[in-house]
Amino acid sequence: MRTHSKVKQMWSDKVLYLMLLPGIAYFIIFHIWPIIGMKLAFYDYQILGDNVFVGLKYFRELFSTPIFEQVLKNTLIISAMKMFLIFPIPIIFALILNEFINGKFRKSIQVISYLPHFLSWVVIAGVWFDFLSKSNGVVNEIIQVFGFQPHDFLTDKSAIRWVLVASEAWRNIGWDSIIFLAAIMGVNQSLYEAAHVDGANRWHIVTRIVLPHLYIPMVTIFILNVGFIMNAGLDQVLNFTNDSVNSRIDIIDTYVYRVGLINGQYSFATAANLFKSMIGVVLVLSTHFISKKLTSKGAW
Repeated sequence: MRTHSKVKQMWSDKVLYLMLLPGIAYFIIFHIWPIIGMKLAFYDYQILGDNVFVGLKYFRELFSTPIFEQVLKNTLIISAMKMFLIFPIPIIFALILNEFINGKFRKSIQVISYLPHFLSWVVIAGVWFDFLSKSNGVVNEIIQVFGFQPHDFLTDKSAIRWVLVASEAWRNIGWDSIIFLAAIMGVNQSLYEAAHVDGANRWHIVTRIVLPHLYIPMVTIFILNVGFIMNAGLDQVLNFTNDSVNSRIDIIDTYVYRVGLINGQYSFATAANLFKSMIGVVLVLSTHFISKKLTSKGAW
C-alpha cells in the first residue's frame, strides 16, 4: 500500500522528475560510466584485439618516472594554497554582505560577484593577461606610479602560483559565498532581538550568533575541499601555462592530459588518474571521520 502511494506521488510529480533527467544523465555519462573504464590501468590497452592484464605494471612505471614527483608536488602545493588561502574569503565576503543595510546595493554586489563564475577560464585568462600585462596592465601601471620597474608576473616562476590563487579567488568568491549567505539568512531573528536587548554590538552578534550558524557548512565544505586537493584546476592551468613557468604549475591533470590524450599512453594515464582519485577518496573519508571524532559533525 505504501509502495503504491509512493508511486502515485512520483507520478503526480512527474514533471519535476523529468527536470532531473538531464542532470542524472550528465552524472551517469561523465562521472559513473568512466569508473568502469578505470580498469584500463591494470591492462595493456590494445586498439585492435584483446587487452592484456598486466597488474600493477603502470603504477610501478608511474612512481618510477622522475617527472611524476615534481607533478605531484606542484599539485599538492597549488591545491593547498587555494584551499587554505581562499577558503575563508567567501565566509568573510558573506559576513560583509550581511552587514549592508541597503538591500538593493547588497543584491547588486552579489550579482556582480557571481558573474565571473559563469565565465570560462579562456575568458578569465584573457582578462588577467590584460590585467597583469607588463606593457600596459593595470597592476604594472600602478607599480610604475610608485617608482618601481614593471614586472612580468605571468612568466615569473615565483609569482605564477599566486596568480592562480588570485584568479581562482576572483572567479569563485561570490558563488562560494551563497551557501554561507543562506545559512546567515536562516538565523532566527529573535536571536538578534535578544542580543540588542542585552546591549550586544555588531562584533558580538557576528561572533556569538552568526559564526556558530556557519560552523556546519564550514566543516562540510572544508571536508569536500580536502577531497579535491588533488584537483588543482586543469582548465585554469592549461590557460595560464607557458614554457617559462610550466615546471612550477604542471599538475597531475595536465600530466594525464599530455600523456593520455596527446601521447596516446592510455593505460599509463589511467593509472595516474586512478591514483589521484583514490587519494581524494581516502582524504575525504579520513577528514570526515576525524571531524566526527573531534566535533561530532562531518560531511554526512
